[in-house]
Amino acid sequence: MSSAAEQEAVQEPAGTAVRPGEPPGPAAPGTVHTEDANGLRVEVTEDANGLRVEVTEDANGLRVEVTEAVRAEPRAPAVWPGAPMPLGARFRVGPDGIAGANFALWAGGAEAVELCLFDERGAETRCPLTELTHEIWHGFVPGIAPGQRYGYRVHGRWDPWTGARWNAAKLLLDPYARAVDGSFTLPPEVYGHMRDWPDQHVADTVRDDRDSAPYVPKGVVVHDDDDWVEDRRPKTPWADSVIYELHVRGFTKLHPDIPPELRGTYAGLAHPAAIDHLTRLGVSAVELLPVHQFAHEDHLLRRGLHNYWGYNSIGYFAPHAGYSASGTTGGQVGEFKRMVRALHDAGIEVILDVVYNHTAEAGELGPMLSLRGIDNRGYYRLQQDPRRYADYTGCGNTLHVVQPQVLRLITDSLRYWVTEMGVDGFRFDLAAALARSMHDVDMLSPFLAVIAQDPVLRRVKLIAEPWDVGNGGYQVGAFPPLWTEWNDRYRDAVRDFWRGALPDVRDLGYRLTGSSDLYAWGGRRPYASVNFVTAHDGFTLRDLVSYEHKHNEANGEGNRDGTSDNRAWNCGAEGESEDPQVNALRRRQLRNLLTTLLLSTGVPMLVAGDEMGRTQGGNNNAYCQDNEVSWLDWSLLEQPEWRELTELTARVLKLRQTHPVLRRRAFFSGRAQAPDGLRDLAWFTRDGREMTEGDWYAPAATLGLYLSGRDIPGRDARGEPVTDDSFLAVLHAGAEPVAFELPGAPWAARYELVLDTSREDQAAPPGTVLEGGTETTVPARSVLLLRVTA
Repeated sequence: MSSAAEQEAVQEPAGTAVRPGEPPGPAAPGTVHTEDANGLRVEVTEDANGLRVEVTEDANGLRVEVTEAVRAEPRAPAVWPGAPMPLGARFRVGPDGIAGANFALWAGGAEAVELCLFDERGAETRCPLTELTHEIWHGFVPGIAPGQRYGYRVHGRWDPWTGARWNAAKLLLDPYARAVDGSFTLPPEVYGHMRDWPDQHVADTVRDDRDSAPYVPKGVVVHDDDDWVEDRRPKTPWADSVIYELHVRGFTKLHPDIPPELRGTYAGLAHPAAIDHLTRLGVSAVELLPVHQFAHEDHLLRRGLHNYWGYNSIGYFAPHAGYSASGTTGGQVGEFKRMVRALHDAGIEVILDVVYNHTAEAGELGPMLSLRGIDNRGYYRLQQDPRRYADYTGCGNTLHVVQPQVLRLITDSLRYWVTEMGVDGFRFDLAAALARSMHDVDMLSPFLAVIAQDPVLRRVKLIAEPWDVGNGGYQVGAFPPLWTEWNDRYRDAVRDFWRGALPDVRDLGYRLTGSSDLYAWGGRRPYASVNFVTAHDGFTLRDLVSYEHKHNEANGEGNRDGTSDNRAWNCGAEGESEDPQVNALRRRQLRNLLTTLLLSTGVPMLVAGDEMGRTQGGNNNAYCQDNEVSWLDWSLLEQPEWRELTELTARVLKLRQTHPVLRRRAFFSGRAQAPDGLRDLAWFTRDGREMTEGDWYAPAATLGLYLSGRDIPGRDARGEPVTDDSFLAVLHAGAEPVAFELPGAPWAARYELVLDTSREDQAAPPGTVLEGGTETTVPARSVLLLRVTA
């Protein structure tokens, strides 16, 4: 059947003119001729798509082709029973060798489901799915080809007081859609309730019966042409990993060597110019901000803004169409795969930042786009008052991961991105929300248990953002083996040390050496800690040393959004400065922060652009700034001071890659491993003596860290002991130079200066040789790295 909207007349361009007296020619298939009493002949032609064109001819042979055509009601195709699995729309060869697509949708509690097919002009054909197996509605439609756009209408009770919110007037996106065509614009018709009802306290209970189909994107049937080869994956061990967090659009949008038509797209990230920067820098993996299909929030659209970061997912199987240079009717899938292959060929893994904790449908006053209209009570956590949503995410809703069908949706999506799209791991946004059982965070929850036993998912990189906004949601250090975690305690300790705000150095000691206080349990290793100083959320590294206060006015929220706890020091002036001394100090602080991060035990994570001095003008919550505020300014590399910062980053990463003592696979013991009393780790005060317990509880601006290369646990691939050079790192956050006595025997007789962050130019190692047991001057606010040579 067809809605009345599709039977309305549609404007068509005028047809080709016909000369007077020209014979009409033979009738085309589907053509009907009629003649009235005056001899006026009318020719009506209907094509295969049901488009009707009328041509009239009078007695003089003058033919006129009308400019308005009438769309005939599309004919509903046959729907065969099909199969309940796999879920989603899958193009395949059906019975008797006939090609078509199988459609399957889980809709628990629904009374009926209609598959809605859309032609290239937007006309809708509704096909009831009458087969029901284990709450899965399914059918096979012969003749359906890749590129077919579709959606669902799900019938059921409208009873918000019990959590039932079915509304068949709303076209719903298939949760398993592999591609999405169109954009979410969120007019009132897209809401299941009367969005603009005068009394907003009850607005969510008043059903809106207007058709949403003209205003929402459609799913697209995609041809599964996967030819992924497993051995293309770099399979970088965790201990050897260096993560580079980037935004597909922002990283490539302004790159001068990427063709304009590819900037901001998956193809742009696959371009040699983009990959060359990553390989020269020396990172092993890119962590992509969300690339699942997402929608923009209504409050942003009303202000003329868009969700730039993408933490508002609505399609867990579809690459976000806005990042595609290949169109939106399926081409985005192949383009994403080609991007992954190009990165793998360069030895770079691909990790996706995924948002399974909530969806773009928000709370009870949010739009009806997909899951809410399929089975609201089955997909979302509801409060005791079922009208309301449990919100552990701060985004209005929380997926009910304890429910089997929700857990299946998430794990099916994860496996799809690994097995068919080729990705190497995931960073889970607000992972604590996924680990909740009925209410509390539970490390034996169904989600974590399923991941642990899944033969595909337990082999990939799993990173938790180990908190959410609910009670008991802060879970740093609590996730089980197999998982690594964003370590915000590392971020806070390192920021506080370099701005002179640490009350003592106990916490810093743990953070620099792998955070054994958090992760030395259950067989976890130092690489369970993903160390970071900055992330997409917050100040950039340059802004961290240039601003102390957020400047988010451009977001349109009165500067109320974003954290006020920045742990930042502006080096004496708020914002950009013309003072050469202030700017020199800021660049030195950048070198200190980057060097500390890259020399620490654990997995370092850089944010794209920090290595070249990217700034957001003090905006610490640029989630809605899809513009030059967020995009990488590649012209910075033309300025010597920022090019030198990039070269320093690459040089320290090369050091890390070369020396296994800097990327240990086991925690330090701190105990003597040889008769000479040399330990794998030792700490020194500036007067050259080993730190005592009392030293850890005292304020200190100077810290010496000795790493022994001869006591590295584990063996190499051939079973041989792993040995390396030994190093002494001296971190000095004081405002004045300080004398530091270098440890002598048994630690070292001689040292070579490898790195000095007080130097602006780090193109070549300083190469200075220093004797053990003697004093050396450590410049103000600097890091010295010395290699033991004897």
